[in-house]
Amino acid sequence: MSEKILSLNNITKRYGKQLALDNVNITINKGDIYGLIGRNGAGKTTIMKIATGLAQQTSGDIVLLNSKPSNSKVLERIGAVIEAPVAYKDLDAYQNMKVACELKGISDKTLIEEALTIVNLGDTGKKKFRQFSLGMKQRLGIAMALVSKPDFLILDEPINGLDPIAIVEFRGILERINKEYNTTILISSHILTELYHVSTRFGFIHNGRMIEEVEKSVLDQKFNATLILKTVNPGLAATVLMDLGITTYTVVSGNEIHIHTTLTSAELNKCFVQNDVPVDMLAVRENNLENYYTDLIKNIEEN
Repeated sequence: MSEKILSLNNITKRYGKQLALDNVNITINKGDIYGLIGRNGAGKTTIMKIATGLAQQTSGDIVLLNSKPSNSKVLERIGAVIEAPVAYKDLDAYQNMKVACELKGISDKTLIEEALTIVNLGDTGKKKFRQFSLGMKQRLGIAMALVSKPDFLILDEPINGLDPIAIVEFRGILERINKEYNTTILISSHILTELYHVSTRFGFIHNGRMIEEVEKSVLDQKFNATLILKTVNPGLAATVLMDLGITTYTVVSGNEIHIHTTLTSAELNKCFVQNDVPVDMLAVRENNLENYYTDLIKNIEEN
């Protein structure tokens, strides 16, 4: 059984009359790179703030590294960059790291070079933080969070706004941190394609409610091409699919069915025509995390 790093149990959070989190349950296991996915305002940052003790839940229980977020010893084992990296603009990378060490009570300055090296900032010299690119600022934020060698690293949209090359570099850094430091990572991002590359598990949140947690290995199996059928008689189409032994389909609206099958669109269309199913459209869509998330939200909002 996997060791749990973070468990949120029936967490609700209100800001006045606004319900930010509604009975949220999350489990993050040791070694996970957990991708948290949701729209702006869905509750991602609120979850991260509650996990780090920056906000208090209205109700529900939290278990963080087998303790409570209020435990100072537990918080020392966490690194976090939430909303934006915080650093002194007129200090260079090493100087900002020294400040971070002093605030954390760390006297071993060799950890500074180690953390800067792992995020590829070991050779920035006297360049000031205000002169850093966005990617460099994000990487320094991670280095500052890493200097205490945390068991759990929390990153709030760290790759948004980065150019493609910086994003690929960032992916390598996260994978290295996860493997070499044995650090569990919680990360959110709107760049779902990249999040899919780096994460091992996913949680989907919508309007303050967790709608699904799923392993990447499960999604890998689902992400075969989907055939999209539009017909005025979905009931008859479903009957034909069942007769063909195809059970992996979803009726997503009154006239649309998404079908997962090894049959080609031409073979399936022939079967529909032979059984008098009116086919308005039969198209192939390659599946990915964006489409999967969009379908989840669409099903919730329509039901």
